[in-house]
Amino acid sequence: MSRTLVVEHIDKYYGDHHAVDDLSFEIEQGEIFAILGPNGAGKTTTIRIILDIIKPDKGRVLLFGEPFTEATKERIGYLPEERGLYKNAPLIPLLRYLGQLKGLSAKQAEQQAYYWLERVGLAEHAKSKVSALSRGMAQKVQFVATILHRPEFIIIDEPFSGLDPVNTQLIKDILFELRQNGTTIMMSTHQMHQVETMADRMLMISRGQRMLYGNVDDVRRQYAKNAVIVEGTGDWEKLQGVAHVEIKDNREVMLHLQPDCSPSQIMAALATNPDYVVQRYELAIPGLDEIFIQVVQNGHQ
Repeated sequence: MSRTLVVEHIDKYYGDHHAVDDLSFEIEQGEIFAILGPNGAGKTTTIRIILDIIKPDKGRVLLFGEPFTEATKERIGYLPEERGLYKNAPLIPLLRYLGQLKGLSAKQAEQQAYYWLERVGLAEHAKSKVSALSRGMAQKVQFVATILHRPEFIIIDEPFSGLDPVNTQLIKDILFELRQNGTTIMMSTHQMHQVETMADRMLMISRGQRMLYGNVDDVRRQYAKNAVIVEGTGDWEKLQGVAHVEIKDNREVMLHLQPDCSPSQIMAALATNPDYVVQRYELAIPGLDEIFIQVVQNGHQ
């Protein structure tokens, strides 16, 4: 698979502050890639270096196999965390203008504007000014502006900020559709559950350094506990190999295993013991929220 983005050993200093520290990663064509980290971790600086807004002090960035050029801009869509639209501009002239900046003709930009406004449920507001829209509606307009020219690579920073669950799902569905059609998506967000359900691979940085990198499911499995989650009936305390039983809710319990006992041994014991009825059995794999806190607090993998 070809690589949309290659970041090689980039460094960035702001005075004595080392904002990005020898950071390297790659994003493959057609994947959803998440970049995570606490506030001040260097995510925004990294994105600005990728977009050639600022230059790294060391290292290099390749987009579509080449250094950034003016022509590269037309192949990228960027939704920054700091939202900003011309408040007094009607939507269609605004989107037509933004589309033309990305290489579309006026006619193409207007056609795409009407199409995407329809897709996000704003067709009836096409002649409205930005100032007349709610925060969530303006957020959808900015998303439309990001994808209007159908870029090959989209960078979105906190894409679901200000959206209710219905519109969050709408934007997710469009992103999945774009990915299905070959678009590469880089997403920066603090909403870990969105990363778990959307991203193929991820990068977690802290203090400008790479902390975790790889397939989302593989990263989570790295932090799996020697424990299993079960739902069913039985005296879990008496099950051989169980060190401690943690009640999660009325139906779910976590069985913390003894060091010399594996989840497969517990599964085999449950399968052959008629005193236990199991409706659900799975490894205790932590969510990204828990991993995020652990990595940031420990400062290492």
